Amino acid sequence: MAAGVSETVTSEKRRQSLSESDIKEGYFENAPGTHYRAERGQAATDIHGNPLIELDPVAETKLRRKIDLYVVPTVAILYLFCFIDRANIGNAKLDTLEKDLDLHGYDYNTLLSIFYVGYIVFEIPANIACKWMGPGWFLPLTSLGFGIMSVCMAFVNNFSQACGVRFLLGVFEAGMLPGIAYYLSRWYRRSELTLRLSLYIVMSPLAGAFGGLLASGILKLDHFGSLHGWRMIFGIEGIITVGLSLIGFLTLTDHPATAKWLSQEEKDLAIARVKSERIGQTEIIDKMDAKKLKRGIFNPVVFFTGFAFLLNNITVQGLAFFAPTVVATIYPTKNIIQKQLLTVPPYIVGGFFTVLMPLISRWLDRRQIIIIACCPLVMVGYIMFLATENAHIRYGAAFLVSTSVFAAGPLTNSQVSANVVSDTARSSAIAYNVMLGNVGGLIATWSFLPFDAPKYHIGNGINLAASGGTLIITLCLLVWMKRDNTKRELRNAEEELTGMSQQEIQDLDYKHPGFRWKP
Repeated sequence: MAAGVSETVTSEKRRQSLSESDIKEGYFENAPGTHYRAERGQAATDIHGNPLIELDPVAETKLRRKIDLYVVPTVAILYLFCFIDRANIGNAKLDTLEKDLDLHGYDYNTLLSIFYVGYIVFEIPANIACKWMGPGWFLPLTSLGFGIMSVCMAFVNNFSQACGVRFLLGVFEAGMLPGIAYYLSRWYRRSELTLRLSLYIVMSPLAGAFGGLLASGILKLDHFGSLHGWRMIFGIEGIITVGLSLIGFLTLTDHPATAKWLSQEEKDLAIARVKSERIGQTEIIDKMDAKKLKRGIFNPVVFFTGFAFLLNNITVQGLAFFAPTVVATIYPTKNIIQKQLLTVPPYIVGGFFTVLMPLISRWLDRRQIIIIACCPLVMVGYIMFLATENAHIRYGAAFLVSTSVFAAGPLTNSQVSANVVSDTARSSAIAYNVMLGNVGGLIATWSFLPFDAPKYHIGNGINLAASGGTLIITLCLLVWMKRDNTKRELRNAEEELTGMSQQEIQDLDYKHPGFRWKP
């Protein structure tokens, strides 16, 4: 018997609790230990979704800490510079970017938008490529791509060149956020995933803080090689990203079964504990097919959570791109370095709450109610932006918005991951969620327009409406999930699964009669 597994699962009482169809379909055997349940072709749940193994919590805790140490730091640092390379154009704008590239009118907004065109179009294909290639290769490779694009941005001389580079930057960054979320779902249980997602998505607000500090430090240099001014921001930050991506090739591994830093017992435990939450599945890394990909996208919870993330991301990306501009209008007399530094504190507060909210979610094993709770503070913040012209109050409003808006990233991605079953469906579900989120980012690029300065009533109004819309969608979805679960309790799983092959049962995904929505 492998470490961490109780023999009680082989008891006669356990056998009696299983139906004949459970035994017939391979849901129960006389050797249901960790190694046995980790093997391909063996299910780790019965037809009602109950786990067929009991795992030692001490062994699990030890394994989880080891995974935390080997997996999370690398993806978190890669995502930090992914977001810095995306948003550093806002810091460059405070220097002489617009003057040097001869930007006028809506040219800057177009530069922001073209990034999202590449991002949105390649979002789902990128995550399919991530599954096909394996995250251990895909994530460092795409990081290398957007690092190179950031360096290229340092050498553009006109608007057209900048648009081309920003489009390619979007293409390479498309698979990063959903790819990491999908990658982590191979390692962690449902209740554990939200916190781990937050540990890399927290890099979004920290990128705003660190990016502002880094940009202000870089701009103090006379030159970096042949680069001067804002060009140094792109060049130096891009080179750092390239270096980190090369390290990623050495540190990332595709999934537990290929991890050289895990013993065989640890590999078995890592696979069995994840499989024990996936009803009807006999393998963690399944074969990709169109039916499962569609199951991930057209899952009702995934579908509407994606729209909630779209609305939330209008605010997140608007804050990332326009925080320096908004701060500049609040404090017009400050110099460039001071304005860069004033963007830092709201992001630090945002980073704290981006981890705190998922911690609460981890404790409750609930996500939907936390997403709902995040909306009111964002709404209050934008009401403050709209209601006053007092600089101190408006700056304080940025802190209120930051407390809640970033937390929706890990929460929504964890929510869609928790409400699909197969690995293939999870890859498409997360990609769909992030794709819609970046449609929100595209909208955000046109929220703060030059003619609306310095108060930005239109931009702040759009963000207020978006946070209100997020609240309505998530509340309605929570009510629907509870009602549908009540209806599912009345279904006869044994009767519905009679005559179906194991492959047909696996293909059911959320339509499996024993599946329940996880709010």
